[in-house]
Amino acid sequence: MEAVLGHLRAAIERGAYAVGDKLPSEAELCRSLEVSRPVLREALRALQTMGLTVSRTGKGTFVVANTVEDPTFGDYAASDLLEVRRHVEIPVAGYAAVRRTPEDLDHLAHLLERMEQETDTTSWVALDTLFHLAVAQAAQNPVFRRVIEEIRDALARQSAFLNELGGRREQSNREHRAIVEALMDGSEPDAVEAMAHHLDRVETTLTDIVRPVRAASSPEGGTDA
Repeated sequence: MEAVLGHLRAAIERGAYAVGDKLPSEAELCRSLEVSRPVLREALRALQTMGLTVSRTGKGTFVVANTVEDPTFGDYAASDLLEVRRHVEIPVAGYAAVRRTPEDLDHLAHLLERMEQETDTTSWVALDTLFHLAVAQAAQNPVFRRVIEEIRDALARQSAFLNELGGRREQSNREHRAIVEALMDGSEPDAVEAMAHHLDRVETTLTDIVRPVRAASSPEGGTDA
């Protein structure tokens, strides 16, 4: 999927498909790139998340931009989502370190264990959102949890995007473990630092993904679309 996405994105960025152009049909792309329809559809969804294309029911997929500026996850732009997460989740981690209950710690440890054992991306993403909700719950302020609930869908979409295109799962697990260990130690500074580091890595991976890929090559076995 990454190869197909890279190929199509590079074609858009170099102008092979101009803004306003309709991409070839799924059948045509599957034939020319020699990939299955599910793989192609994943790549097309990623293009749309990046803001490069839009899918119009019954009409096809159209190019709407030739550079990636700010991916959208659900109802929220990535930059807006990250800004809010920094202002909410970093202090929330600090509050959680001093307010968490034994039950909170048990729940977080259980989620962390499941995440470290999970190999399916969809299941891992679901656990990831539960983990961040659990940290908010441990802060013992229902408003914090309500805020995370509001952006839950966007968090899940962003998490799936970063894991599929940025290989974030193992790194995220290590970052989540550092957060849990800080909460177990009851260390507010360590919890704040661990959450800040986690969000820094999210931003870095996102930046790496959206950086232009003008030199991307065709998928192995495929031809230029």
